[in-house]
Amino acid sequence: MELFEPTMLLVLALVAFVAGFIDAVAGGGGMLTVPALLSLGLPPHIALGTNKLAATFASSTAAFTYYKKRLFKPHCWGRAFVATLIGATLGTLVVDLISTEWLEKILPIIILLAAIYTIWHKTPQSNSNEMPQPCPKFNKKQYIQGFSIGFYDGVAGPGTGAFWTVSSMALYRLNILLASGLAKAMNFTSNFTSLITFAILGHIDWVLGLTMGVCLMAGAFVGAHSAIRFGAKFIRPVFVTVVSILAVKLAYEAWFVNL
Repeated sequence: MELFEPTMLLVLALVAFVAGFIDAVAGGGGMLTVPALLSLGLPPHIALGTNKLAATFASSTAAFTYYKKRLFKPHCWGRAFVATLIGATLGTLVVDLISTEWLEKILPIIILLAAIYTIWHKTPQSNSNEMPQPCPKFNKKQYIQGFSIGFYDGVAGPGTGAFWTVSSMALYRLNILLASGLAKAMNFTSNFTSLITFAILGHIDWVLGLTMGVCLMAGAFVGAHSAIRFGAKFIRPVFVTVVSILAVKLAYEAWFVNL
């Protein structure tokens, strides 16, 4: 492994902690960690693979926290798990076979629409954190949702958590806290799938990824507990702010950088 300056590693650790916090609450932590890794001079494919390793730590921590607080019930989402796994696997395998230029152009608009939807959409009361009964066993909805978002995460990635949160609120009438718990669990599924693929291809700096992963875990732990404690009044503004910044960042990179 290449040796880095201690100051650079400290900055990277702080960035990872903040990214883990943001990811646990609203998603989008990758918009901090990927540029940070690239700034160290890592090749893009190594940076992406290393980020997937670190992100897997964060998403697993957040998902377990929501599960422990009974805000995520795995038995309700078996079909979504399977569909996400399949979609993420296929997306990762075909990423080099398709052109993503069109996706880069339209993605900021889609993400910004997700933020607008969150502002205007009325979800169930935030003080009711029980899963709708019976469990949302909408076969076609879970299959389509899981496969499409999992495939997208395998191909690209930015905004995956936002797509899970918003689509779950729309499809199953979940409040934003329950939808966030589901998003973290499914994001972990697709992260872990992509991680295995990157590991097989040898595109991971393991020591750097594990170091970042510990900091991401700490940030995710604090973020998830903050979201659970303060509920929708905390999650909604953070979610809208992060998603809006992500949309602007992606729009700038896709539409103006190469002008």
